[in-house]
Amino acid sequence: MIPRYSRPQLAALWTDEARMSAWRDVEVAACEAMDGPTAEELEAIRAATFSVEAVDEREKTTDHDVAAFVDVLSASAGPAGRWIHYGLTSSDVLDTALALQLKRAGEVIVPGACALVRALAERAREHRDTLCVGRTHGVHAEPTSFGIKLAGFAFEAHRNAVRLERAFAQAAVGAVSGAVGTYSATSPEFEARVLDALGLDREPVSTQVVARDRHAELLQAIALAGAGLERFATELRHLQRTEVREAEEPFRAGQKGSSAMPHKRNPIKSEQISGLARVLRGNAQAAVEDVALWHERDISHSSVERVILPDSTILIDYMLARATALAEGMVVHRARMQENLEITCGALFSQRVLLALIEQAGMVRDDAYRIVQRTAQTAWDTRTPLRELLAAEPAVAEAGLDLDALFDYRPYIRHADAIFARLDEIA
Repeated sequence: MIPRYSRPQLAALWTDEARMSAWRDVEVAACEAMDGPTAEELEAIRAATFSVEAVDEREKTTDHDVAAFVDVLSASAGPAGRWIHYGLTSSDVLDTALALQLKRAGEVIVPGACALVRALAERAREHRDTLCVGRTHGVHAEPTSFGIKLAGFAFEAHRNAVRLERAFAQAAVGAVSGAVGTYSATSPEFEARVLDALGLDREPVSTQVVARDRHAELLQAIALAGAGLERFATELRHLQRTEVREAEEPFRAGQKGSSAMPHKRNPIKSEQISGLARVLRGNAQAAVEDVALWHERDISHSSVERVILPDSTILIDYMLARATALAEGMVVHRARMQENLEITCGALFSQRVLLALIEQAGMVRDDAYRIVQRTAQTAWDTRTPLRELLAAEPAVAEAGLDLDALFDYRPYIRHADAIFARLDEIA
């Protein structure tokens, strides 16, 4: 992933140096689990070193990256190097080391996902009673509270955090089963010792490679988490529109929104999240296509994974940090929310009037609906308060409805306590 969308800690996990260091971790753990090497030889193996440059140079001859690495590491260990890679095949090293890298990535990404939950929950509590209009199809529906809206995003973020944790855990699986996965040169007990030392679970049947549905599941979880971030970002983008302006991204001192128009403050971070979420979805599709390999192993997945696994983990880490900063720094315009509630001149109270006519006046639902629909549309079209139109409506007057009670915002958030009690369970 390009530096623009990378945070240092995650990016460092996917460098060539980090990748080969994970290979070395596997090779050393395997030697330590063997019965062959002496104590002195193990010390030499543990002290063995490599450089990316030396491996790259050796690969020009071997045309095989793991073989080149083994040659360099073995040479560094001296005579003890004969035990390095003993009984192993390349996939034992590659897939087990990849599991180590993914585990380390998850140890950064999952806490980041949990931080977003906390940020959204905190802002939700802050705006528990901040009234705003709810929209369906982009059109004013009924009032809600901005806190309830944010609580929904917090719950989704929590589900994604749980999914990510589960997906990283099931991908933390290695295999040291040798060629075609039969342990012909090793044993299941040897594999168990190696994986225990590395803190990884075992692939039950590796067929030489760890099954790629595991990696596909991880990238699906990452893509789904990205979609959740995109949903939050899309909401903020809509709320920042000039015609709405109920909330907006933080805007730093010295920041410029447009090179040409000094007045502009654009939702660029939200738009960035929306765009990068598309990359995650594309990578997830590629991961699904990696599942079907030929027979016990081919390497059609390898070139793909060298791109999609680093990029997806780096991106979701970056996007989670961006979304958390947006949640924490989001500017909320309460007064504008109140103004926007009045745009329809009271038409958004239509359901309360409808139900009152049915319950209190004993009207047939369709008759009541037509009265409220007609007056509500007139209110909206003519900028006349719906309450005035209803007061002049004979059927409403005869029903003796309490218009003060009907045109009251408080009932719309009367169950906020119940909703926020649920929020306390996750945050």
